[in-house]
Amino acid sequence: MLVLILGCSNHLELSIAGNLSDRLTNYPRWMTKPVVSFASGDLVYPDWMVGNWTVTSTLIDLTAPLSPQIITPGFESNRRYLEKSIEFPVRFIEKAISRPINAAFLSTIISKPSIVADRSFNALAISRAYLGNQSVLSVKTDPNNPNRQITFLRGAHQLISTVIARNSETPSRNQFIATEISQQIFRGETNTYLNEVETTTAYQLLSADKILGDQVTAIYLSPQSPDFFQAPNRPVALYRYRLELLKD
Repeated sequence: MLVLILGCSNHLELSIAGNLSDRLTNYPRWMTKPVVSFASGDLVYPDWMVGNWTVTSTLIDLTAPLSPQIITPGFESNRRYLEKSIEFPVRFIEKAISRPINAAFLSTIISKPSIVADRSFNALAISRAYLGNQSVLSVKTDPNNPNRQITFLRGAHQLISTVIARNSETPSRNQFIATEISQQIFRGETNTYLNEVETTTAYQLLSADKILGDQVTAIYLSPQSPDFFQAPNRPVALYRYRLELLKD
């Protein structure tokens, strides 16, 4: 299932192509997790992403690097999405975020308007686009922590997702690359399933009302998995999506 990166980049400095762009170029030869930092606050996007968008997402590749020894639940059934375009709305909003002026002393806090994802709205739209309106009841984001989110599913099932690490790069003024790693807990009626999910996305601004995206979702086993030591930091499933965002 697609997870759209919806950091904390406290500022958007221009940089040369780095770890994340190289990572996408090297897909699917991912042997470890990306270089990330502890997730504090929210992921900040470039100004050109603000507003309401209609996303067309197409799964263009999926692979299980350690098959047949390790195959994650749902991998084979996800093949039905291959080359199938899924459409859903997303939005990015302006929000005042408090930040220290002097990071070394943390003495003065200022609020600066930044562009962030409307995480609850986006997650609900994406989940319903893939699972159906009747299967997804609601999505709630912790008001005190934008990195923690609960998706309430039909049948008293829950998906609890917490962003634990992230990184971002701005190779040029019209490019933005971000990655987030989340811990996910799926609670069913009789069992619980845990894993880690990496979502790395490169956005390219083509015009004021059109953005293209290259997105890879990687699934990692949790330490609780009996197969964890066979792949402690290697992805056990990879999904690559082509994204097109058109401004409403």
